[in-house]
Amino acid sequence: MKIILANPRGFCAGVNMAIDVVDQVLKLKGAPVYVFHEIVHNKHVVEDFQSRGVTFVNEIDEVPEGAVIVYSAHGISPAVRQSSKARNLVEIDATCPLVTKVHLEVLKFAKDGYSIVFIGHRNHDEAVGTVGEAPGQIFVVEDEEEVERLNLPNADRVAYVTQTTLSVNDANRMIAALKRKFPHIKAPAKEDICYATTNRQNAVTALSADAEVVLVVGSKNSSNSQRLVDTARQIGKAGYLIDDAKQLDPAWLKDAGGVFITAGASAPERLVQELIERLQQEFGGVVETRTLVDEDVTFAPPKTLRSLAVVA
Repeated sequence: MKIILANPRGFCAGVNMAIDVVDQVLKLKGAPVYVFHEIVHNKHVVEDFQSRGVTFVNEIDEVPEGAVIVYSAHGISPAVRQSSKARNLVEIDATCPLVTKVHLEVLKFAKDGYSIVFIGHRNHDEAVGTVGEAPGQIFVVEDEEEVERLNLPNADRVAYVTQTTLSVNDANRMIAALKRKFPHIKAPAKEDICYATTNRQNAVTALSADAEVVLVVGSKNSSNSQRLVDTARQIGKAGYLIDDAKQLDPAWLKDAGGVFITAGASAPERLVQELIERLQQEFGGVVETRTLVDEDVTFAPPKTLRSLAVVA
């Protein structure tokens, strides 16, 4: 069996930064460390941090007064920040800078009096945080049918932003639908879907021709991982999302001459290597790495972490 290994795959710059932030806070302050929502959407990352004394919370009032709180990579609403300040929490912001970019776009559009359409999954942590920046002016749409049902206060002054982890194809279809409905709609200065999401989807499309099956390493609550499976299926491949090698069903690979492996932006590389090892042992897999683009993006740690290091 041929194993085609995608490059790029796995951790993006925002995930690397967020995980490093929690690691550093643990070193500086020791357990317990509190994180608002999962730091990234990956089961193994979350369980590893929990074993080291990290508590993930969904409400700020679960955090003891005066404690350190780390905000996840997906971003938060102003209301969460206000709740943290009311409890005198030490705030460490691990929001991905590309998510922060979308928040700033929403604030600018809101200040300029636009009705804002957010293209994304309304219950995703990123969507909840972004919508919280302008709750009276922002409207979430998940599909083209919702675009058609939109009834906005001022149809001549509309702007849109998108979740950073969407399917590029799906987003483009919805943007086209918005432009048909609101011909004067204003777009972000630069597209919001992040480079890592785009690169990983493009790699599936461009590099998987010799594979009948696409295996995506990632967790079910990871939007960008789910979109990789969608991408595979859209080009006629059998696509499966697995947390780790244990979830591989050998029946998926019956009669498959080639399998394409990639990983969502929050999936650790060790999980990919464990999957490869299983395929080698059970199917005699031979690995070939195919590269679409080499990523060299990095994000500096947040100022709030540097301030904590000075205090510590």
